[in-house]
Amino acid sequence: MVASVAASSSFFPVPSSSSSASAKASRGIPDGLDVRGIVAKPASSSGWMQAKASARAIPKIDDTKVGLRTDVEEDAASTARRTSYNQLPDWSMLLAAIRTIFSAAEKQWTLLDSKKRGADAVADASGVGKMVKNGLVYRQNFSIRSYEIGVDKRASVEALMNHFQETSLNHCKCIGLMHGGFGCTPEMTRRNLIWVVAKMLVHVERYPWWGDVVQINTWISSSGKNGMGRDWHVHDCQTGLPIMRGTSVWVMMDKHTRRLSKLPEEVRAEITPFFSERDAVLDDNGRKLPKFDDDSAAHVRRGLTPRWHDFDVNQHVNNVKYVGWILESVPVWMLDGYEVATMSLEYRRECRMDSVVQSLTAVSSDHADGSPIVCQHLLRLEDGTEIVRGQTEWRPKQQARDLGNMGLHPTESK
Repeated sequence: MVASVAASSSFFPVPSSSSSASAKASRGIPDGLDVRGIVAKPASSSGWMQAKASARAIPKIDDTKVGLRTDVEEDAASTARRTSYNQLPDWSMLLAAIRTIFSAAEKQWTLLDSKKRGADAVADASGVGKMVKNGLVYRQNFSIRSYEIGVDKRASVEALMNHFQETSLNHCKCIGLMHGGFGCTPEMTRRNLIWVVAKMLVHVERYPWWGDVVQINTWISSSGKNGMGRDWHVHDCQTGLPIMRGTSVWVMMDKHTRRLSKLPEEVRAEITPFFSERDAVLDDNGRKLPKFDDDSAAHVRRGLTPRWHDFDVNQHVNNVKYVGWILESVPVWMLDGYEVATMSLEYRRECRMDSVVQSLTAVSSDHADGSPIVCQHLLRLEDGTEIVRGQTEWRPKQQARDLGNMGLHPTESK
């Protein structure tokens, strides 16, 4: 037996303990493993436990803990090294994310390209308008909202006139006439001047339906020595059919004295570059509305008072609010069966917070043959002071109502 061991030793030399330790160290083999990778049995269980406890104890140098990793941390790190190839990214998920990003970018690009190619037909009521016609005409689209329609699901004349005002203010903002106030130039601000409407004439071809998108073109022009003209032309965005036209005259008023003022040459020089030489969309031939005859007023609405939200930034009742007050004295049978085709207004005095207004309407009696109904209107204070004179022409709206009941728009009946 001894001979066989010796013989095997001659063929397979057994390294010494020192040489074995150095070899293990060079190959990165822990002392606790033999050449087969099996944990060597300690000579003494108690000695082995003491060595293990010493290994687990956190050494200190000058009472400072040294950050040596424990056996568990070494095992976790070793496992992480052995399985690092499993931590590669999931390429399928990455490719899916890239495809999603490119798809969203493509949709956005298509939308932007569509807006660029068909900007005039975009039904975006909240979008900002733009300058056209060599920068002298401002254009903006509006969608008819549910709160702008009446019982017949069509926009009211007040809603359309509010659109007039919105395009006017956006036009002023676009060309820089917003110095200290709506539509004000620098010289107007220095002189405490504001614009007020003196005259308004509108004609409605047809009233748009809820959800229709209308396009408004507006521009300014010279009007006499002391005025400025403002015109509007409204079309249906989808069909291009005319909807409404409006023309107006604006004059200067002193913000503090509340009195009308002449148009200073300095202000004229500021606004003249923005004047368009286009003709007014409506012509009243310079005629003035006749004085209202109180005896002919069969319909009177008293006790109208402005609310806080009826006032604009110029601290007086907004000019569109007067339209609503005028219609307050129109008989219900007219509101139900007829619609305003033409409205002419002359503004004579502003209305303030403490004002109490009366609305008077006189209906013509020569409409039995089916001709349009003509009405005279007056808004005045309780002491008789005139605020607004008005005249309206009404036409039957039976045809529009029948089409609405059929679920058709007038443009769809052809």
